[in-house]
Amino acid sequence: MRTGTTIVGLGRCVPERVLTNAELAGTIATTDAWIESHTGIRERRIADAATATSDLACGAAREALSAAGLTPADVDLIVIGTTTPDMVFPNVACLLQQRLGTRTVGCLDVSAACSSFMYALSVAHGAVVSGQAETVLVVGAETLSRITDWRDRSTCILFGDAAGAVVVRRARDGYGFLSFALGGDGTAGAEMLYLPAGGSRRPASGETVERNEHTIRMAGPEVYKFAVRAIPEAAQAAMANAGLAAEDVDFVIPHQANLRIIQSAAHRLRVPLDKFYINVQRYGNTSAASVPVALYEAVAAGRVRDGDVGVMVAFGAGYTWGACAIRWGGGA
Repeated sequence: MRTGTTIVGLGRCVPERVLTNAELAGTIATTDAWIESHTGIRERRIADAATATSDLACGAAREALSAAGLTPADVDLIVIGTTTPDMVFPNVACLLQQRLGTRTVGCLDVSAACSSFMYALSVAHGAVVSGQAETVLVVGAETLSRITDWRDRSTCILFGDAAGAVVVRRARDGYGFLSFALGGDGTAGAEMLYLPAGGSRRPASGETVERNEHTIRMAGPEVYKFAVRAIPEAAQAAMANAGLAAEDVDFVIPHQANLRIIQSAAHRLRVPLDKFYINVQRYGNTSAASVPVALYEAVAAGRVRDGDVGVMVAFGAGYTWGACAIRWGGGA
């Protein structure tokens, strides 16, 4: 695929409230040691009652625009990846457009669970390359704490809240996105990780609330088995589409769901684990925010430098998966 776009600005917004494993162990039957040994997670961030997904998205978006040397007036399209919108409609992108005060631009939410940010990046790339937009604001934002059953030990230890944002624009030759690889398999994954109620199949009712059907359900072992296969396969597909071998990769930004999954992916890809940026220990699984928050921190830490070649990859409910290859830098 011809290089056409790149990331020119990054932003992040995370809640102040830190929920540690030790605190969770005081409310459910688990221990700090068990959670860390099985997931790699030590703590996660939790939004306060007054903070919604659009609030976190706005904080990340403002920083990304500032980092790019741009203002809201420069934005031509807003694409939000999220599983936890403020409400069914209007979408988070419209709420963010209102908060930022941009022109009346296209506003789109992408819903592919934890893969949403990768899908949103693909949409942004296509919009710029096709000439529909010059500057696209892409945000992955979640308040998963609002749909977590805090009595369910198998899920409540995993999730947290955060937002990460990037600005996508035209790239100089040789830089930017080199390939994308997206996929989905509802036949295998539709009933493995889902939210039972709140949609048109089971609209909110006294019964759904009583049954606690507005919180995450997950077949943990099955999702894990899918993830350890999907992450390396998606990354390999993106690498193959870009003509890259394992030794060409300088960095990997994986979805931060579970440390064991990341370690398995490194082994299968034959890319050293020290090339993977890992922050799951501090945030847990923040779904669509996972990859952009990790990318933000990797760049800030000097782990991603101008000219480096890397892969970003995620998997999610559905099942969905997405990956891209990028040569970092090269804003036009």
